[in-house]
Amino acid sequence: MKVDVLLGLQWGDEGKGKIVDVLTPDYDLISRFQGGPNAGHTLEFEGQKYVLRSVPSGIFQGGKINVIGNGVVLDPALFKQEIEGLEASGHNLAERLYVSKKAHLILPTHRLLDAAYESAKGSAKIGTTGKGIGPAYTDKVSRNGLRVGDILCNFEEKYKAAVARHKEILSHFDFEYDLESIEKDWFEGIEKLKTFQFIDSEFIINDILASGKKVLAEGAQGTMLDIDFGSYPFVTSSNTICAGACTGLGVSPKKIGEVYGIFKAYCTRVGSGPFPTELHNEEGDEMRRLGNEFGSVTGRPRRCGWIDLVALKYAVMINGVSQLIMMKSDVLDQFPIIKACVAYKVNGEETDEFPFDITEGVEPVYAELPGWKTDMTGMQSENEFPEEFNNYIDFLEDYLEVPVKIVSVGPDRAQTIIRYVE
Repeated sequence: MKVDVLLGLQWGDEGKGKIVDVLTPDYDLISRFQGGPNAGHTLEFEGQKYVLRSVPSGIFQGGKINVIGNGVVLDPALFKQEIEGLEASGHNLAERLYVSKKAHLILPTHRLLDAAYESAKGSAKIGTTGKGIGPAYTDKVSRNGLRVGDILCNFEEKYKAAVARHKEILSHFDFEYDLESIEKDWFEGIEKLKTFQFIDSEFIINDILASGKKVLAEGAQGTMLDIDFGSYPFVTSSNTICAGACTGLGVSPKKIGEVYGIFKAYCTRVGSGPFPTELHNEEGDEMRRLGNEFGSVTGRPRRCGWIDLVALKYAVMINGVSQLIMMKSDVLDQFPIIKACVAYKVNGEETDEFPFDITEGVEPVYAELPGWKTDMTGMQSENEFPEEFNNYIDFLEDYLEVPVKIVSVGPDRAQTIIRYVE
């Protein structure tokens, strides 16, 4: 069998958690393959709302194996909070959640380093969530990181050595901190983490595939935040694209099957960084209000704008997307005119290719389509879609050359419509 990959095509916050939950009944194992607790995946069903940070979004469908993969960076303190919140709502995770021994740990000093680095940048801040993700990945690639498997062998000695090295770095910054105040929660998190089974996830996943069972790889953030192909330097610290599933889980590229690309019917971004189609007007404010566009983990308001098909087609290309999933279609229900960016003007030259740098001199070129002015939140099938909305889907499919297989018309699990496309 193959590993199907589900990932975001924009700047994150596309609604990946909901769709993983919807698709989980078709799979035997669901695994996060990159990112850290800065990625909040929100799920709503049966009148309840859940925000997952590190736990895969397949956790609510009983009997499925869920794995935190080796490409993830894990903060034990936040992991403990997340687990205890889920357990309090009646979900027993011990028998269906496993953690890769090769996943890296976010230390308390990683969070301090994150804050110190960001403060030192002044007006050039990247806009990180301050959760230590960047410094943890920095330690990983510089071969100084601590991994989940290290908890099982001489951990105290390894931890002290890592903290001493971080303190030396912090001494070069004008930055005051209280390490003891955050270490207590962190070590309590380590004890909670020990109650879960640590596994060699690459063997487990490949064995499951060999036995004819199905695996779904769940990405975090979005393609335009990829460390290599995103809007650098305003990106995350990991590979958010499909190739990251191979390194983040330990599977061969030959074993990748369907690639589900998720996007919003419009576009959002959190924090700093270029955003060619951003709206600084009432339309942008209305999108934020109707879409409840505030970070599920950080609470930060998201910047909003029209859909950017130049960036989206680029994301489709580098991920090899085979099926598209459109989220938050209902947010545009009341807009009389829908705009879509179909090209950029860069220094006066028009292009439909995503350029090396979009920080300056990029002007969006828009196509305009009539809005559908219809409440779609109660619709149960594509047969109910208004003609104008079908025209919008056709327009997107023509431009992106990939079918839109799933359409979301609301936040609840039930507000998901599967389209019958060939």
